Amino acid sequence: MTTLYLCHPASLDHDTPPGHPERADRIRVIERALEDERFAALVREQAPLADLSVAGLAHPENYVAAIAAAAPDEGLVGIDSDTVMSPGSLEAARRALGAAVRAVDEVMEGRVANAFAAMRPPGHHAERERAMGFCLFNTAAVAARHARRHHGAARVALVDWDVHHGNGSQDIFWDDPSVLYASTHQMPLFPGTGAPSERGEHDTIVNVALHAGDDGDAFREAFSHGVLPRLEAFRPDLIVISAGFDAHWRDPLANLKLTEADFAWATRAVMEVADRRCGGRVVSLLEGGYDLVGLSKSVAAHVETLMGR
Repeated sequence: MTTLYLCHPASLDHDTPPGHPERADRIRVIERALEDERFAALVREQAPLADLSVAGLAHPENYVAAIAAAAPDEGLVGIDSDTVMSPGSLEAARRALGAAVRAVDEVMEGRVANAFAAMRPPGHHAERERAMGFCLFNTAAVAARHARRHHGAARVALVDWDVHHGNGSQDIFWDDPSVLYASTHQMPLFPGTGAPSERGEHDTIVNVALHAGDDGDAFREAFSHGVLPRLEAFRPDLIVISAGFDAHWRDPLANLKLTEADFAWATRAVMEVADRRCGGRVVSLLEGGYDLVGLSKSVAAHVETLMGR
């Protein structure tokens, strides 16, 4: 099984304040983990630089222009209380968009079986017209819309297992019957959205709430009963994963107790649905994960599973 891995040094140039959990070291530990000989068969590419118009697949033009205009020439500028931009942030965000689009292109055109992009800043908290939660542009939403617009995908499923609810993805796809958004996340927790009653205008929003202290068994049961049947019934042409690893027991920003084995299990479960419904087409995009040990081990397990191991 051929797996594409996308990254770029520009991810390291998106600076955040000292002590900020969303930091460049997240990418460094992933890079080191994927240097292991187990990953020698990965197809490795640097993320292309996307034109800013690509962000318009998920955001209005005035919002995209405002984010571009906010990028500073020096120092840091606050977008909200925990989201910042530095001189390197705009290129990093454009490379993240480029990685998402390239991953979709390669998977939809059959050149690789699946793809994983390790880029930052993350994206799933970025709403149509609001940056928040460390996120500027919603890369997963752009990936889904790109598959629809440029590859004729009738239906795309977005599976989000980040410990924080992807309020941005939910906002963008709330009234879009062509995209299923399915999320497992801890509640109550930032950003405060994601109740099971939030189902979208076409019943294509699926929120499965977990609770502080829940472990891998609780996660697997919730995923098996709450997400996988809806994913199967939707019959997507592509599955995009918002791959956050902050539900790991070591993570400092939440209180779930997953291990890297749980992320491997979830990856395999999604791949099995993809094999039955959409020719195995899966694109995975990095979201959260803030303990460096937990993140690196979880990404390694995720990518090994994507590779068919």
